[in-house]
Amino acid sequence: MESSITIGKQSITTEEYLAPGHRACLGCGEALAVRLACKVLGRDVIIVTATGCIEIISSQLPYTSWKVPWIHTLFENTAAVASGIEAGIKALSRKGKYSKRTKVVAMAGDGATADIGLQALSGALERGHELIYICYDNEAYMNTGIQRSSATPFGASTTTSPAGKVSIGQTTWKKNVPAIAAAHDIPYVATACPSYPFDLMNKVEKAAKIDGPAYIHILSVCPTGWRTPTDTTISLGRLAIRTGIFPLYEIENGKYKLNVDPPQLRPVEDYIKLQGRFRHLSSETIADIQDRVNAEYAKLKKKVTGDC
Repeated sequence: MESSITIGKQSITTEEYLAPGHRACLGCGEALAVRLACKVLGRDVIIVTATGCIEIISSQLPYTSWKVPWIHTLFENTAAVASGIEAGIKALSRKGKYSKRTKVVAMAGDGATADIGLQALSGALERGHELIYICYDNEAYMNTGIQRSSATPFGASTTTSPAGKVSIGQTTWKKNVPAIAAAHDIPYVATACPSYPFDLMNKVEKAAKIDGPAYIHILSVCPTGWRTPTDTTISLGRLAIRTGIFPLYEIENGKYKLNVDPPQLRPVEDYIKLQGRFRHLSSETIADIQDRVNAEYAKLKKKVTGDC
């Protein structure tokens, strides 16, 4: 029988479905996010994971950190495999051979979501499969050498968008995948970060109750790729939200809601200056980033108030 602890008004299971002993880097925000999500999802779940950090750290032969049914698949077809499992469960249920309401959950990084697997994700959302897709966004292909993805923020230095005399690093702005998911008119889209653990768990719980597809995009601080101290993961995540760089919001049946809305956003420099991947940026470039953040946050606020 599972035990739980109560923190504030929230009861949390002490059971760990992503077992300790995995090989995540110290301070890995992604591993923390998976752990929190799995606490909400419980045992009656089938998880499909793309190639990436989570797969590598959790499945070193002959061991596994997964205490629930888990399948590893490729970068490009995570949502497709999850869709097939969900369809199979429905077929068995119609034949009376399966009575449980097992939840199917796809988990992938930003590379497998925003880049290589975007077509499979779009197909799964368009077809209306009853599944949760969770993107753990550490803003680059961290496991294969810190290469840029389309989720890498403007100005960040990576191994394939290096900063130097003729380049500031990444030259495009971060792709807005939650907006792409929302454009499919699915019932639930949300952003989250393990620096706000109760917000993250509440959103996973909501997604699990949805009839139809749900998409959650989780910012996952990566000390290795971001060039940050391992003990700053939580504070960096909070700064991403409080500067407006990564707002926490949800879209339920088309209606936007801001979950954390500071009275005044902190300067983006407070966030940027703590990360080695941005250490080359000039004050002019940081000002450009500030202008972009201000504009995007203002657009989001208009969606929340219905003024757009």
